[in-house]
Formats: sequence, structure tokens, C-alpha cells
Amino acid sequence: MNFTNLFKIALRAIFASKMRSFLTALGIIIGIASVITMLAIGQGTKKSIQANISSMGSNMIMITPGADVRGGVRQDASSMETLKLTDYEAIKEQCDYISAISPTVSKSGQFIYGNENTPSSMYGVNQDYLTIRQLSISDGEMFTETDIKTSAKVCILGQTVVDNLFPNGSDPVGKIVRFGSIPFRVVGVLKKKGYNSMGMDQDDLVLAPYTTVMKRILAQTYLGGINCSAITEDVSSKAQEQISEILRKNHKLKDATENSEADSDDFTIRSQEEMQ
Repeated sequence: MNFTNLFKIALRAIFASKMRSFLTALGIIIGIASVITMLAIGQGTKKSIQANISSMGSNMIMITPGADVRGGVRQDASSMETLKLTDYEAIKEQCDYISAISPTVSKSGQFIYGNENTPSSMYGVNQDYLTIRQLSISDGEMFTETDIKTSAKVCILGQTVVDNLFPNGSDPVGKIVRFGSIPFRVVGVLKKKGYNSMGMDQDDLVLAPYTTVMKRILAQTYLGGINCSAITEDVSSKAQEQISEILRKNHKLKDATENSEADSDDFTIRSQEEMQ
């Protein structure tokens, strides 16, 4: 039996049961369309996550206190005390592969100006934080090194906080806002970034010198984290390796020997790529 005869038999079978053939074809079409749709959604979600991570900063490396427990329960990093200012200073002085570094501490609370108030978070950082997180000042200026040394009560407002505290559109620079009961002089306003694709408001924040937040608000000597920028994406892994060596030495963690295992890290290092 040749191909022509087989083709004719197939056509007769299709036309003999049109409804069954239609439903079969429809099922195949729906199946293919579903696979294509799911692949498109998956790619879209991946791109959305990548865009969110990219908006956080450039070649960023995040160091947090506590061991990396993936798949398990990890203690709240803000309550761990394994990262200190001496760690930040050691990385800043000894790491050859970073272009910017900032200690970080944070506290959420109520910001007040006159009869207006709004909940937000205050982040204690240094000047490099703007570079690391790709932020910029739209009005006023960044706080200074002197402000950091003196634990000055100065702050930079995100645009959402400005909109909520100054709904009449007045210039917040030079004004005194309170974080709880503590007065802060506004020295600058961050350029608006808007919402990311996950619906997170990137303008709902306040920046202040890390020394101020540690001393006047948290009354603590340990850090919530350290953020860095690798010089380039290509050297990010080298930066992480060197940072790990610096921290293990600083924390007096023992390396493996013939008779004993290495001490576990009491910190976690993640690159921007790993967060994607």
C-alpha cells in the first residue's frame, strides 16, 4: 500500500468522525498553547525577578550575620551579633575587588512632621550606599563624613516619605522631622525610583549615618549587614572568596586540619547573581 492510498484512508477516517477529529485537534492545540503560555510566564517571571535584583544595585554583594541555612530555619539576622564595625573596616582595607562598601543597620518606626506622620524604615549607612544601591540625591545633599564621626541627627528622605510628611509640596530640606521622639534635620531628598515589578515601593525609606542609628536609636555595637559593590561582575566571586577569608580570620574561625573539621562560618555572603 503506497502513501497516496494511506493518505486517502486517513482522510476518509477523519471525515467519517468529524466531531472526534475536531476534539482531538482541539486538544492538541490547547496542549501546545498551554505549554507555550507556561514557558512565556516562566520567562516573564524570571525577567521580573532579575529586574528587581538589578534595581537593588550594581554588582552587589550582601554580607549578613549568621550561617547560611538554605531550606532550614534561620534566626532573624537583625538579632545576631556576629558582624561588627571591625569587620566592615577590615573588608574595606583588605579586599582588592570591591569599589564601594557600606555597613547597614535599620529600624522601622513612625516619622512625624507637624500634624503629619507616616510609617517607614530608617537605614543607617554611609555615603557609598548610594553607589551600591544606585540611588541619587534630587534635592539637598548627602550627609558628610563629619556627620558620621559625630553621629549627627541628619537624614535623607525617600520620595514617598516626603509626599506623606509634606503633602502641600513644601521643600523638606532644612526641616526637622522626628523618628519617634528623636529629631532629625533633613539634609537631602532621594531621586524617585518608583515601584519595582513586585510592587515594592523603592522610595519608602529614610537614610541616616550608620553611627547615628547604632548609637542614638538602636544602642548597639553590631551591624545588621554589610553591602559591597564588586569592581566588575567578573571579579565578584574573587571578592566573595577574599571577604570570606577576611571574616574567618577576624572571627578567629579555625580551618580544617587532619584531625578536625573547619569551624562553620558565622556569616553569609551572597552575590547579586545568587539572589537571581
